[in-house]
Amino acid sequence: MIKIKKTDALAWIILRNLLLFMGIVLIIGPLYIVVVNSFKTLEEASRNFFALPPAPTLNNFRELFASQNFFNYVRNSFLITAASILIEIVIVPSASYAIARNFRRPYFVFVYFFLILGLFIPGQVVMLPVTVFMTRIRMLNQQGLVLLYATFCLTRGVFLFVNYIRTIPIELEEAARVDGCSVFKTYTNIILPLTGPMLATLVVMDALWYWNDFMLPLMILNRSRSLWTLPLFQYNFRTEYSFNYTMSFTAYLVSMLPILIVYIFGQKNIIKGLTAGALKG
Repeated sequence: MIKIKKTDALAWIILRNLLLFMGIVLIIGPLYIVVVNSFKTLEEASRNFFALPPAPTLNNFRELFASQNFFNYVRNSFLITAASILIEIVIVPSASYAIARNFRRPYFVFVYFFLILGLFIPGQVVMLPVTVFMTRIRMLNQQGLVLLYATFCLTRGVFLFVNYIRTIPIELEEAARVDGCSVFKTYTNIILPLTGPMLATLVVMDALWYWNDFMLPLMILNRSRSLWTLPLFQYNFRTEYSFNYTMSFTAYLVSMLPILIVYIFGQKNIIKGLTAGALKG
């Protein structure tokens, strides 16, 4: 056996703690700046950017909520995220189930590898062709953005779900068929409940993406101000308020809270979903 010296173990512990501390600073630091400057006036923030607010004020929040169409942007983000998640819940597990249970057939193997090829293509590469295509079919609107999200979620979703479903013993389905269950009932009553942790993982991860996404809404929705989502509103915020970054931080904080709450409640399911496939035999 290889003996590890106490000095080497101590050095590793120090290095590990240093890396963890750096990670905490990189994560907590920006969040701290956003929070403290949301409660400052522009003059106070300019005087000392990192200090706590000498006299916390809610004026930034009042001005933000009073700004024209702010809640319309919140509604747009919510509707787009909710619609995309709903479509994803219907399409991804069912398509993955069909592929997983017919993986020996060449057609399903081809579909599977064709879909996961999207994992290897950078999003920036397809932005221009996607924008041109959506322009030609006149889908530069919220419905078009939801369809794009439903399309792009197939790559990662199918990859995760197919491998997860293949770990579920097929004997459960055979027993259900003996009891008279159809394929649809077997899927909805047996397979879908068993994929709960993975489904929760995918929903939380993609909800974070849909809510915070900037690039696709910029390409698809930027023709009309009424169609903006919150990230687009924040991007154009500086022009409207003459680079008032305390107001920008306030907008970031407000838009962060809903999806942060979703993540807090769903983080346990993310861990379960990512580890469940490895734990099944």
